[in-house]
Amino acid sequence: MRFLMMHRLDESLPEAWNPSQEFIAKMGAFIQDWTERGILITAEGVHPSEKGALVRKNRGAAPTTTDGPFTEAKEIIGGFALINAKDKAQAVEYARQYVELFDEVEVEVRQVVEFDELPG
Repeated sequence: MRFLMMHRLDESLPEAWNPSQEFIAKMGAFIQDWTERGILITAEGVHPSEKGALVRKNRGAAPTTTDGPFTEAKEIIGGFALINAKDKAQAVEYARQYVELFDEVEVEVRQVVEFDELPG
């Protein structure tokens, strides 16, 4: 099974967007280990919301676009990892290992819908 882990950071903390060399080295070793073990499919960090946009469509209306930053959100997605795990319990255990890299973070774990799960 595949699971998406999205980590959320407090956008107001400058250190969240300026990782130390120590953190970068620690994350690099972690990514290499998980890749070699077949856990990690891909992982990426993202820029702060000031460099992003929100595109929204409500039923019957034309899409609207709002440029960041998104002041209504304190915690925003700071990156993601797509992983392989045998079940949700294992994915949560991997998320527990992942959060140990950070001083403060929240990670949401969601199972990916596979094509053979779709109706029809």
